[in-house]
Amino acid sequence: MTQRRSDDEEDDFPEWVDRVQANVAGEVRRRRKEMGWSAQDLADRCEELGHPIPRNVIANMESGRRAGLPLVDVLVLAAALETYPACLIFPVGYIEEAQELPFQRLVPTWDALRRFTGEQEVPGHDLGLVPDFEAHTSLVRTALAALDEEEQARFAAKAATSRAQQEEAERKRTAYADQATSAKYHLRYLRRDLRDDGATPPDLPPALHDVDPPEWAPDTTTEESL
Repeated sequence: MTQRRSDDEEDDFPEWVDRVQANVAGEVRRRRKEMGWSAQDLADRCEELGHPIPRNVIANMESGRRAGLPLVDVLVLAAALETYPACLIFPVGYIEEAQELPFQRLVPTWDALRRFTGEQEVPGHDLGLVPDFEAHTSLVRTALAALDEEEQARFAAKAATSRAQQEEAERKRTAYADQATSAKYHLRYLRRDLRDDGATPPDLPPALHDVDPPEWAPDTTTEESL
């Protein structure tokens, strides 16, 4: 059922589309001037990025005369202005409140931005595979850090001048090796789960080339191969 506004709601609920476009236009203008660019400079940069937006279109957008604002334009304008699309839509610090959806009341722009990016979860909303990719990034960092520490401990063990120093270095090397193995083990099975969901896991750095087996064996259940 289409939701309609009554006459007495008109002042409480300004036109959402106009408000969103005004946010983007205002932030594009502010950011452009901050960079010392003219509208033509911005148009030229958009063309360099492969999606021309003529100077007059930019001028009309900034003045509020442009009727629509395609998503692809927002993406290119953000890249041209060396910022993020979300920051054009919800310019934190430059407008105090924003309207996230039609007929909704204004909320702090910071809250709107965090919900837009998924940083602040909304009950019932699906984050898709974002948590899995965040976990993947964390595991990669952990594995790389542990491998680096293991290598340093191995060097310290070789350079030790006493038995006590050598034993301490070896203890650290073993601990870091275990951390690396554990992280790679969890990373392997996370990547398997992503593939099972029909997704493509992120690329791995060369140091973690052994995480993915040449051919995944579905019945593999141990981490000895790592």
